[in-house]
Parts: sequence; structure tokens; C-alpha cells
Amino acid sequence: MAFDETLGQRLRAAMEAECGHDTLTEKRMFGGLGLMVNGNMACGIIGYNLMVRVGPGAHEECIALPHAGPMDFTGRPMNGYVYVYPEGLTADRELRTWVRRGLAFVRTLPPK
Repeated sequence: MAFDETLGQRLRAAMEAECGHDTLTEKRMFGGLGLMVNGNMACGIIGYNLMVRVGPGAHEECIALPHAGPMDFTGRPMNGYVYVYPEGLTADRELRTWVRRGLAFVRTLPPK
């Protein structure tokens, strides 16, 4: 499965702008793209959907937001991970809001 390259470019730019001194790395995974911060998965793209690791504490709040839902890549929803559908990513500010949510959680994790 290929991923949306245009969204990939936008996501890279948003992550770079928000990461500051954190170490940002990129990895092809799930047939898509994963962006890691200090070794921890923060955001990614699967097909045309943005995947954001928001953590278990923010999961229910985030899946209730417009254009978001549980990440169910394997057929079972993964607690702490959400999909954001393309309709919720039309503006760069929307994308950056989701990037900040992912970064807020992964910055609570120890570096790998």
C-alpha cells in the first residue's frame, strides 16, 4: 500500500517545525510512513490517513473530534492511536494541531 506523498511532505514540514531539539527520524512501516521522535512513534501516514499517537489518556477525546477515528490498521482498534481522515487535514493549521497532540504524548516517554 502506498501512502499520500503530498501529505508526507506536509507532515515532514510540520514535524520539523514543531520538533525543536528533539531527534526526528523517518521509517517506512505498515506500508506507509512513520515519524519517530527520540525513537518513539509520534505520527505517520497509512494510505491517505494521518496516524497520530495520542496516548491512552487522550484516546477517547481525540476519536470524538471531527474527521478522526480509532486506528484499526490490524482490524482491532489500537488504544492511544487515532486516524485523522483527509477531510480533517485540508489546512496546515489542522495538521499542525494533530502533530502537536502526537508530540505532547511522545515527549512524556523516555527516549529509545
